[in-house]
Amino acid sequence: METWLVPQNHGPSPVTGATLRLRWSVPVKAMRGLPPMCVRADTQTVLCGTGALPADSRGRRIRVSARLAGAPSEVTVRIDTLWSAGTADHNPQNSTHKVLALDTGDVYYF
Repeated sequence: METWLVPQNHGPSPVTGATLRLRWSVPVKAMRGLPPMCVRADTQTVLCGTGALPADSRGRRIRVSARLAGAPSEVTVRIDTLWSAGTADHNPQNSTHKVLALDTGDVYYF
């Protein structure tokens, strides 16, 4: 499963750095080419640093390749902001995303 994401800071303040959590609903058997800003936290979770995010800007794209255990017909991927350097978030609803991906070979965007 390939998961690509682009962190975004809607402002109004810059963020000196944030940590994103990617969590799959099934265990991950192997990771391929984990980016240097990411670490594996447990069998289902990866943590990735974003670096600095100026206000009203996007960070660099993060790509995580995960080989899932078994052969699930569906998997849920949850991406959320775990830490944001103490910056106040005026819209915390946009800090969590949850996607159900079916084993159809289709590409999902959200």
